Amino acid sequence: MDGAGESLPTKDLLVGFIGAGKMAFAMSRGFLRAGLVKANNITVSDPSPQIRQEFKELGVNIAEDNREVVNRSQLIVLSVKPNVVKPVLKEVSSVISKHNIVVSIAAGVKLATIEELLPTGTRVVRVMPNTPVLVQAGAAVVAPGSSADPRDSELVVELLRSVGMCEQGNEKLLDAVTGLSGSGPAYAFAAIEAMADGGVKMGLPRDLAIKLAAQTMLGAAKMVVETGKHPGQLKDEVCSPAGTTISAIHVLEKNGFRGSLIDAVEAATTRARELGQQNA
Repeated sequence: MDGAGESLPTKDLLVGFIGAGKMAFAMSRGFLRAGLVKANNITVSDPSPQIRQEFKELGVNIAEDNREVVNRSQLIVLSVKPNVVKPVLKEVSSVISKHNIVVSIAAGVKLATIEELLPTGTRVVRVMPNTPVLVQAGAAVVAPGSSADPRDSELVVELLRSVGMCEQGNEKLLDAVTGLSGSGPAYAFAAIEAMADGGVKMGLPRDLAIKLAAQTMLGAAKMVVETGKHPGQLKDEVCSPAGTTISAIHVLEKNGFRGSLIDAVEAATTRARELGQQNA
């Protein structure tokens, strides 16, 4: 970038990932599939040779260390575990400049914690994405730091909207976002597996049961998003009087289905808050 806060076309953007875990892989592959960022404009670092090899297969650049990622990038995605954020930021702080945007996807780690470890005025944006960015179906919320230019947030939103939905919000929302959409794919995978198990129990072949369960979940989600109807209304529209679906819903209610999901979101949110306190 030629100046702080200056907008840049995403295809010319130099993106670096410090930490090359599953989310970094999903985001990299998602950006590439969307044609938003060129492979030779992405640089990643990770201590694991196996992980580095997986990224090599995407055609991106592999850095020798984290400082090289910063030196070769304009937008730097901090995609390490929360307990590693502090040592990594201390390592790269001296090579971070006002021309960099630092994007953190570390669960629970507050903007203030990140900003304290970087040079004054560093442009920081905190994001909570989820792994379906891999298939252009992610869900993310972006919260800007105190020195971030509005165009910085807009750039990050543009990147993430290329691989799903993305909204801007206040940082205070991000722990709950983590509990709902950040961890949510795992809840959906568990539901798909359980529905498929039910199909197998009732005589369906395993492969067919999984396909039916996954497509049913996908279709239901699309109906919520595309019709704008409340999910309760859509559920009611499937439940015919004295029919099969209302009988099934009765069983789910008796077994605490909705309460269990609410508890799951609460537990993940609470854990995100704990991670923030532990890594403050």
